[in-house]
Amino acid sequence: MARGEFRSGGGGAGCGAGAVSGARNVKSVKGVKSVGNVENEKSAERTESVKSGKSLESGKSVGNGKNLKNVRSLPLLEDWFHGAVSLEHRQEGIKPWRIPFRDYDLYPPDGIGGKAEICSGIRLRLTTDSGVLLLWFEPLAEEASLDCVADGRLVQTLRLAAGAGEARFTGLPPGVKELEIYLPQNTGMTISGLAIDDDAVAEPLADRRPRWVTYGSSITQCVAASSPSRTWPVIAAAEMGYHLTNLGFSGNCLMEPMAGRLIRNLPADLITLCVGVNIYGAASSSPRMFKPLLIGLLETIREKHAETPLVIISPIYGTERETEENPLGFTLPLMRREIADTVKLLQARGDRHLHYLDGLEWFGPADGNLLTDGLHPGPEGYELLGKRFSGRLAAALRGEKLH
Repeated sequence: MARGEFRSGGGGAGCGAGAVSGARNVKSVKGVKSVGNVENEKSAERTESVKSGKSLESGKSVGNGKNLKNVRSLPLLEDWFHGAVSLEHRQEGIKPWRIPFRDYDLYPPDGIGGKAEICSGIRLRLTTDSGVLLLWFEPLAEEASLDCVADGRLVQTLRLAAGAGEARFTGLPPGVKELEIYLPQNTGMTISGLAIDDDAVAEPLADRRPRWVTYGSSITQCVAASSPSRTWPVIAAAEMGYHLTNLGFSGNCLMEPMAGRLIRNLPADLITLCVGVNIYGAASSSPRMFKPLLIGLLETIREKHAETPLVIISPIYGTERETEENPLGFTLPLMRREIADTVKLLQARGDRHLHYLDGLEWFGPADGNLLTDGLHPGPEGYELLGKRFSGRLAAALRGEKLH
């Protein structure tokens, strides 16, 4: 493992200097240039201003070319970022990833189906007395939302159009406060600059809470949540007091060997895996191979997390998927039995820190009206999942069933 690739300090997981120092060795990540390339003249002035942290002159054109007064740029530091697995320094700025970006080619196709660059759960953290916070980034590939959370309370959500390159959070609470800026749960971002009031100060906000890594499908990535801080993992992490790394990969929670290696190598005080529904939908594994794949995933994680609490969550309620077999003969009830049996098997072999949570105990048939398409919760459903999670997790850790 490369030096600094998974750092356990105040920044996001894997945000150490070593995680980005090797960027020049990345080969053809969708044609993106690495930090080793020479900056072009168009971005040089803005980049130099961001690095220096000097005040912007009145009327100075920054980011998207609009005139800004009485603000100054902040140094573009890795320490602002939390919840990423790695940070790539690009010509345009810093791009957070949910895989080690240097190993992009080892996560086919296209970085876990293109989902590893999506920013679900990734946030910027800082302490500041500024009344405004400006953020510049490469133009968004699609519509997205950003959230500003001040002292644990959501104070502003910005809805941004595709192609937007600037976000302005204004009217922030007075005085010194702790800010978290949650990046979109549906798309990737490359951050190119930050700015605050000219007479304000700002410092990176370390996150020393215990670390929670959660792996899952679109139901964990939560594209349909009302905004990025209202995904169920973010809601649950705030309630339980955890530093979150969200490895929810929409349509791509298929228990690949590299997913196990990724989770194994991350620092974690709690690991939860919500598995099965993508395997049902993609018919990527038969009942014959499902249990061996799950055993391999768990045993890989245990190589470096022998005593970390590890909770396996079976699929939540899925309407017709409860009774209709997929092309390989799976239904969700059969999948839940296979998951529960696997946990019992490994518990019998001495794994005292492995636990099972039945997805129906978390979100069952009575909650089906909160599904938008028979599979995915809508905003209200994700809020419910987040609010319930702490209690369901505690019961699973005690080995209890609610029903």
